[in-house]
Amino acid sequence: MEQLPLNAWLPITRDEMLARGWTEVDVVIISGDAYVDHPAFGTAVIARVIENAGFTVAIVPQPNWKDDLRDFRKFGKPRLCFAVAAGNMDSMVNHYTAGKRLRSDDAYTPGGKAGFRPDYATVVYTHILKKLFPEVPVVIGGIEASMRRLAHYDYWSDTLKPSILVDSGADLLVYGMAEKGIVEILKRLAENPEPGWITDVPQTGFVVPGAAAKDFENKEKSITLPSYTACLKDKKAFGEAFKHIEQESNKASAHRLIQHSGEQAVVINPPFPLMTTDELDAVYALPYTRLPHPKYKKRGVVPAYEMIRHSVTMHRGCFGGCAFCTLSAHQGKFISSRSEASILHEVEEISKMPDFNGSVSDLGGPSANMYKMQGFDLDICEKCKRPSCIFPSICNNLNTNHKPLTLLYKKASAIKGIRKIYIGSGIRYDMLVGRSAADDKRFGLTEYTRNLVKNHVSGRLKVAPEHTSDHILKIMRKPSFKLFHQFKQTFDELNKQEGLRQQIIPYFISSHPGSRLSDMAHLACETRELGFQLEQVQDFTPTPLTLASAIYYSGIHPYTGEQVFTSRSRQEKEEQRKFFFWYKPENRQWIRQSLAKIGEPALADQLLGGKSRR
Repeated sequence: MEQLPLNAWLPITRDEMLARGWTEVDVVIISGDAYVDHPAFGTAVIARVIENAGFTVAIVPQPNWKDDLRDFRKFGKPRLCFAVAAGNMDSMVNHYTAGKRLRSDDAYTPGGKAGFRPDYATVVYTHILKKLFPEVPVVIGGIEASMRRLAHYDYWSDTLKPSILVDSGADLLVYGMAEKGIVEILKRLAENPEPGWITDVPQTGFVVPGAAAKDFENKEKSITLPSYTACLKDKKAFGEAFKHIEQESNKASAHRLIQHSGEQAVVINPPFPLMTTDELDAVYALPYTRLPHPKYKKRGVVPAYEMIRHSVTMHRGCFGGCAFCTLSAHQGKFISSRSEASILHEVEEISKMPDFNGSVSDLGGPSANMYKMQGFDLDICEKCKRPSCIFPSICNNLNTNHKPLTLLYKKASAIKGIRKIYIGSGIRYDMLVGRSAADDKRFGLTEYTRNLVKNHVSGRLKVAPEHTSDHILKIMRKPSFKLFHQFKQTFDELNKQEGLRQQIIPYFISSHPGSRLSDMAHLACETRELGFQLEQVQDFTPTPLTLASAIYYSGIHPYTGEQVFTSRSRQEKEEQRKFFFWYKPENRQWIRQSLAKIGEPALADQLLGGKSRR
């Protein structure tokens, strides 16, 4: 492959803009990530979609917010708007560990270096733009804006914050996957540059004076949430607001949400209809270089890019509904899938990349094995408000057919130049085991599992049971650990039949709402009996607008009204984490003492073997 010309990328410097013959652009995107022109990076996708819609666009990746702000000025005043996103991650999740310690690296920055974006990046960037260009509309989006679109708990400041629209002063917000929303906004701004008249675009949010909120509250299919002030005063009110937000995020036909915040009101319009296969294919067919901008060559690789450079996203959405996960509130629970032809074409393009070594790192999505899955009767789905289609049990209306996925894996593997295709995204094993023999045959479940184990595991298959205690799994909206036992048994049997020696690597969460020390001791005991010495530590991090975070903040389950214990102090959280490492000599005495203190000395004997000699 020949070296690509610089104009294959969208401009990130003024010289690059001028080289295209442009003296101004319609849209300037401000991003907290480095510019990687790959469809796994949100900034690249939105920029290419804007370009494809006929607008000119430039990108300011990781602007310096500490100096004279020249980065924000480099393209001058855009004709239509600034579009702001913190990046592929919430900036606070990007910056801090679950223990609120500053991270030493950043996967979305060249060389993995930290410090190239501010805390609360969307708010900081927007404040700067409003100061420099007060007359230019600012549209915010990305996961940080999406998950903070209404009143939310912020773990890092330990406060309840209002909508990010209020904090930032942005004119408009696009939540979720923003392709349709941003294009419609740009068309409207091209007609009339005043953003205040844009109030009916689906999947957008905006602020109006409190008195003007009546115009929206009186419309059909509108819900007025408890106000931000009411949520501050009463944690039950916050739980009620959260419940409405989550339910409307998971409906095929949602309501408009209004939440008063001081003298203003935030209005969140219902989302666009689910993207069709043709629409999604069109997004992935745009002319991405699939490479970081050449500017970064001397600064080192972008770690996040190295992980996904040879991967393919097959679908969007996740119907798992896990309590701690942001996916359903951001992408929704309904699955939008690309066509087989689109996916296979992308695999072919990867096979031609000069650095390709024959292995595709992932054919996946938010959950790898949800491709093309939807309800048998979509009219039933239209009326449904369940946050999960597979918890507490698999919906009878859900088509969990894995045969199209198995066939797609085989077709992709047969493409010239492809040596191996791995499935790097997590799979939902609870759809593969615990089913009737009729369902197994009908949906090709064992066939899929065998093909996965035989052909698409890199030696270690990562799955996420998350906990072993059923009462915590119920809060998490995860299946009983009994299903993990069944899946491990199936996995081991298939490995034996195929002459393989592969391992399952299970992921667990400590300090999740509902989890106590005794629960972590049971987790350690049960995983030890299964032959695991856990190496991965995943401490619960409350992220905005998730059920688990609402419980963490309020101490109350918003759906049941029940009080839920949660470890909140650093000491409590560190103590729960220690049970992951029961096998370390320095933890043995502490484990015995701690379990004796809570009246569970037998657990220590079970975990550590024999009684203490003290």
